[in-house]
Amino acid sequence: MPIRNNIQDASSPAAPDEPVPDGRPVRRVRRGWVLLAACVVAAAAGGGLAVALTSGSAEPAAASAGPADGLRHTAVEASSSSDQCGKGWTDPKAGLQVFDVHNVATEAAEVYLTDSSGALLGEIDGLGPGTTRPIQVQLGRGSYTFRCLVEDTDAVNGPVVRVATGPAKGGPAVSPVNQHDVIPPTLTYQKWVARGFKGVISKVHTLQSAVDAGDLDAARRAWLPAHLAYTRLGGAYGAFGDLGGAVDGTDAGLPGGVHDKDFSGFHRVEYGLWHGESATSLKAPTDQLAKDLKDLSDQWAGTRMDPLDTGLRAHEITEDSIQLDLTGRSDFGSGTSLATARAGLDGTVELLDVLHPLLAPRDARLPQLEAALKTAGDDLDATRESGEWRAPDTLSRAQRERVNADFGDLAEQLAPVAVIFDIRRTS
Repeated sequence: MPIRNNIQDASSPAAPDEPVPDGRPVRRVRRGWVLLAACVVAAAAGGGLAVALTSGSAEPAAASAGPADGLRHTAVEASSSSDQCGKGWTDPKAGLQVFDVHNVATEAAEVYLTDSSGALLGEIDGLGPGTTRPIQVQLGRGSYTFRCLVEDTDAVNGPVVRVATGPAKGGPAVSPVNQHDVIPPTLTYQKWVARGFKGVISKVHTLQSAVDAGDLDAARRAWLPAHLAYTRLGGAYGAFGDLGGAVDGTDAGLPGGVHDKDFSGFHRVEYGLWHGESATSLKAPTDQLAKDLKDLSDQWAGTRMDPLDTGLRAHEITEDSIQLDLTGRSDFGSGTSLATARAGLDGTVELLDVLHPLLAPRDARLPQLEAALKTAGDDLDATRESGEWRAPDTLSRAQRERVNADFGDLAEQLAPVAVIFDIRRTS
């Protein structure tokens, strides 16, 4: 898993939560702040591939040993001119080092450092005019090129620079994906979601029938399978729009909370089932849930997911679980938010399966990620008591710490997946 500063710590600012209609926050992972150290370290033994996208100074740094980090620093320029893109790199050396990239253009720029195959060793996103930011990389023998993409101008490549001596291999490099690469797995995933809707609708009909018959015990038994079937479609949430909010939104932001007239969907029915509402009062919200799901399924046939979201959501599902499910914020009485987190893991596995052909050659730690997903699932399953799910606040401290650690590790390991599938500008 590639490209980000392997000395930047995990406390770096994260991208803000973006409110979306479905009520579950979508985290947009901005390349400028994502830590990808874990991905890169294992891609090549001893290698470190990184970009520190910090706010640089306004003046270019001199080519010298950095007094703070003890590394070799080289000042280079970013420009819309091929003569100036990468200008300043005149004494190429192998090893761990920093390029202080100064934007001499009048517009913001993206800057990539690539090897002879076009694979990325490091990048800077949104380098403002007159500012400097560092790219830290580990170079081995080979040929390298800076690529500058200044806003409103064509991309240009700087001169090819050859490192003639040193280790045969440097830090890992990652081949970027383009939109055409990601379209086929995105279409495959869309078809899987379409099939998944059939199962969700069938399970909601079972719930609806129990409410209609006045059998609230049967309705409570039917609610969870229906909700989990919907949760497993989590990679598509960003494309569901307003109907997604109606189906699985919470009471967050509603003036009346759980009693607000606009509180609807699975959690509205959950609240009523576990807070003593009658079957009569639950008939309308259950019928509305069934209708909204049918409308969402029909709408899905004409929906086209953004290919960028396919990789992004693999990370966001876990972040949503950390924020909502492991804390119990998504629990409206059933005590099954950990089951929701478990279903989210299933959804993440499905996303990674469709992305596997593109991800496997780019992410050397994919086997570890897959193992971590299994561990998190096994640890969640182990929290059940006599086959029943328990609320997070009923777990022992050791159980909570273990599950929280599992998901924290997953969030860190999945963040690079989002960056790998970030569609980069090519021209």
